[in-house]
Amino acid sequence: MVKNIKVLTVAILILCCSGPAFAQEEDGGFGFGLNIGIGAQTFDGTTYQSLKLSPDISFGKFGIGLELTMNYQFAPDFTVRQEDWWPTGDDTFLDVYLPKFKYIRYGFKGEPLYVKFGSIEDALLGNGFIIGGYDNTLFLPEKRIFGLSFDLDGTLFNFPYVGIETFVGNLAQFDVMGIRTYVRPLAFTDVPIINGLQVGGTLALDRKPNLYIGDDSIDPVTLFGADLTLPILTKPMLSLTTFADIAFLYNNLGPGNTGKGEMVGVGGRLARVITYGAQIRVLGEDFIPTYFDVGYDLFRADKYKIVNKISPFTTGIDPYFGWLGSLGFAFLDDALIFKATLDGPFSQPGGGNPDNYLDWPHLYAVFILGEGIVPNLSLEASWDKRSLGAQDGFFRDLIANWKDDTVLGARVNYSIGAAVISVVYQVTYDPVTGDPVTKSGIESAIQLF
Repeated sequence: MVKNIKVLTVAILILCCSGPAFAQEEDGGFGFGLNIGIGAQTFDGTTYQSLKLSPDISFGKFGIGLELTMNYQFAPDFTVRQEDWWPTGDDTFLDVYLPKFKYIRYGFKGEPLYVKFGSIEDALLGNGFIIGGYDNTLFLPEKRIFGLSFDLDGTLFNFPYVGIETFVGNLAQFDVMGIRTYVRPLAFTDVPIINGLQVGGTLALDRKPNLYIGDDSIDPVTLFGADLTLPILTKPMLSLTTFADIAFLYNNLGPGNTGKGEMVGVGGRLARVITYGAQIRVLGEDFIPTYFDVGYDLFRADKYKIVNKISPFTTGIDPYFGWLGSLGFAFLDDALIFKATLDGPFSQPGGGNPDNYLDWPHLYAVFILGEGIVPNLSLEASWDKRSLGAQDGFFRDLIANWKDDTVLGARVNYSIGAAVISVVYQVTYDPVTGDPVTKSGIESAIQLF
């Protein structure tokens, strides 16, 4: 076994380090990078030394990134963590080897052709009323999930009347999936504004709502809906888009138990640097807006219990009027970004049940400090905070109880030449115990190319 591991390690090193020779032969947009990271990871109370190889290849709009990590121990004998390379438990071959790819992509979201495999931090279909901001990276570094986003717009073929957006959260499990098709019925006209009208329909489902708490036996959750999108202004200094959605959430309680939600909103950009958005929501019984959101993988079991009235959420969700507002700033060609989104009900629909986070406001904020603004320093941080006001009031929950019902991540990178030292801090919600889980550490990497 040890001999096989050593052979595997040497093969990986040869494969990754042979890239620059190929890179030197190519030009015209070809790029190659290779990082080597050395550190330590703890799994189930056992600490391993880690060696991480991260080659990154790009050519025009096409890019591919790998992450090959070996966690090992020297004492008492040289051993490698088997879960990294061999399927164990309920994992399959795909569960183990697909995540070795950080990403494979072509194009970018919003372009006529966009394809991305691997880690997807911000999946979006349409206006985001069903799938908005879904993130399949919440279990890193222990577990990387390999997903898919694929968008195709007819403008690519000079046929701007139709388009499609698709998403799969985990290609090894095919759990969270969604598809949206849309048409531009008035694209043939020369009338400003109305020729950009877009009419879409979305179908999304989670085949395994209890996947991460070890129970695959329950029925899926299904949502479907229709939407309208109409760009009003598309100027560089001011953009404004109006939109509306209607969506239905099917639960498993029997005929007629389908929650319905409606939304109208606006969004856009002002003076190139300010992003804004606002929504008014009319939400029916047992309907959850943006069901597949940024923290879905951590809260999916609770959401299933809520819409199916399973203990401790036996009362379900009362109908209510809700709201959403967002404000952000983006400077220096989006190298410095801050955006905050706050949503909630106008009044507590369930009487302010502290066990039901849907009765309370919800905050999501992100801050990015890109390379080159502060010498040698870059930063990425996000905060997803639920149940604001359920314990001790809005502002106290925001400050004193910030770890409860929270998904928080931060990475500070400091570079010295080719070496990068990263401080990582993460707070997540344990879907089994309901307790916050805090992780922190220091990672080091060397950028060879």
